[in-house]
Amino acid sequence: MKAARFYGRNDIRIDDIPEPATRPGTVKVEVEWCGICGTDLHEYLDGPIFAPPADAPHPLTGETVPITLGHEFAGVVAEVGDGVDDVRIGDRVVVEPYIICGRCDACRNGRYNVCQSLGFVGLSGYGGGFSQFVVAERRWIHPLGELATDVGALIEPLAVAYHAVRLSGAKPSHSAVVFGAGPIGLVTTASLRAAGVEQVIVVEPATVRKAKAEIAGAANVIDPTVGDVVEQILDLTDGRGADVSFECAGIDAVLSSAIRSTRAGGTCVNVAIWGHEARVAMNDLVFREIDVLGSLAYANDPPATIEMVASGRVDPYQFITGRIALDDIVKSGFEELISNKEENVKILVKP
Repeated sequence: MKAARFYGRNDIRIDDIPEPATRPGTVKVEVEWCGICGTDLHEYLDGPIFAPPADAPHPLTGETVPITLGHEFAGVVAEVGDGVDDVRIGDRVVVEPYIICGRCDACRNGRYNVCQSLGFVGLSGYGGGFSQFVVAERRWIHPLGELATDVGALIEPLAVAYHAVRLSGAKPSHSAVVFGAGPIGLVTTASLRAAGVEQVIVVEPATVRKAKAEIAGAANVIDPTVGDVVEQILDLTDGRGADVSFECAGIDAVLSSAIRSTRAGGTCVNVAIWGHEARVAMNDLVFREIDVLGSLAYANDPPATIEMVASGRVDPYQFITGRIALDDIVKSGFEELISNKEENVKILVKP
């Protein structure tokens, strides 16, 4: 089968590789759509980062580059292994792309998203969504019901947002501010609205992304290049500050603004993956008892995320900005997202 494989920085190739075999307790999925994630872009531009380099195999998969990319994918069940009797061939499903040890303290306590040996299908080995077939354990297979598989490919990033909003404790009566209207900021905005939060403020300088934030559900959009961001948020929240804030940019100045715009006793959730050590003014936390939470991916959230979409509380099609074939993944996918990142949210690839 064809697969888009990552060899190293700026090096993705379309290879012919063996089709994976179904094992007992597993499900073979024929991938119909797979989204290109910001993590994939980081690998392409600066990797290997999450992908295991040639001299350091992943502790669970034993694999190194080249590896097949793609972890935001959905498709139809093509085959089931022995012992699997609750999904059928032809079912539309999304794959939760985790690779975990199942033994560490985090895994034993249900926080498998922070497993000490954490890996991901499409980043650490065991295949990936930029190929025709993927085999995964039954526990990671989630039926989509009547949802189409293009929508299914968006469940993974939406689950990231659903998880962050759940951790924040956001309630309909709360105010929320989202810093950054890239893909994760936009799905966080949509997830907040799905949770019933009406006053969602988005901070974003790019004109195109500001418009997308309004479509995603932002009640107010602030341009941080015009005026003081914190003062504007205080004005919009009657001087209190936001009950919850979300840092989706991974920038020191943005984190500072997120903390300072959160009300006393409120919660600031860091969703971004940082490329450097963050600098934090601790007194901004101490003097107003701000809780800062880290949110990584998700755990046990896909079923609720699927229900959120199926119920119509989020329109997933607003996030799809392109559909391409696997052979065009570098030029029309990765390079397009890099050169036109403001215009694009999610480009889906059909293997």
